[in-house]
Amino acid sequence: MGPVCRRSRLWSWLILQVQMAQQLDWSPQHIPILVPYHGWRISHRTHHANTGNIDTDESWYPISKDTYDEMGPVARAIRFSLFLFAYPFYLFFRSPGRSGSHFLPSSPLFRPNEKWDVITSTTCLVLFVGFLAWIGFAVGPIFLLKFYIMPYLVFVVWLDLVTFLHHTEADIPWYRNDSWNFLKGAISTIDRDYGLFNNIHHNIGTHVAHHIFLNMPHYYLKDATEAIKPIMGGYFRESQEPILKSLWRSARECIYVPNEGQKIYYQRHSK
Repeated sequence: MGPVCRRSRLWSWLILQVQMAQQLDWSPQHIPILVPYHGWRISHRTHHANTGNIDTDESWYPISKDTYDEMGPVARAIRFSLFLFAYPFYLFFRSPGRSGSHFLPSSPLFRPNEKWDVITSTTCLVLFVGFLAWIGFAVGPIFLLKFYIMPYLVFVVWLDLVTFLHHTEADIPWYRNDSWNFLKGAISTIDRDYGLFNNIHHNIGTHVAHHIFLNMPHYYLKDATEAIKPIMGGYFRESQEPILKSLWRSARECIYVPNEGQKIYYQRHSK
């Protein structure tokens, strides 16, 4: 075996060890927010690989007019009125038109070799929920409500608000599978300004760069954004509109997309 081959194998081994260490580091941090780390990691990978593809994207993709017409009152309420509380439902049931769960290794989300990753994450969450139940019995449900459930709901609302706004805008195109490609999808998102919260969640408002450069650390996103703006020109989307105003407008205007067409846009519901 030559020195080049030995160095290549060494680098491959080192990269594998770093990836394993990163996963061990991140897994415990997701348990207190009731997120199955590996299930989320894999579905988020799917989202980034299919952003803007209405047929294969994983989160906050539009529904068709026909799907809207077929939805029952409960499904409509969750999708259009209670969508800021949708994240736990998404983890359990995924989004409309997708089957499976983030907690089950048999879900279509996962490859066969990811089975034990999913089982590990689900087991950790079951144990943590048991721990929360013990706290409720030992200290009292009011204590649990004040110091865990309410902060957890704040987390859910904020997460849903940010992710909804990054992918829901009336002038952002969505593509059918036959006309989609990675770059079209990556630029079909929008940057937003969260004010004093920008630094708290690692400048994720710089979302266009986040989707173009998948492995870029968050501390480079602002510089990358400034670099790509003049190159992308009109293809770069950003909004300086107040967040609550954008939320209200997008929630009213972005209901469904046409049943047909390759490049499609959100429409309002006409009664």
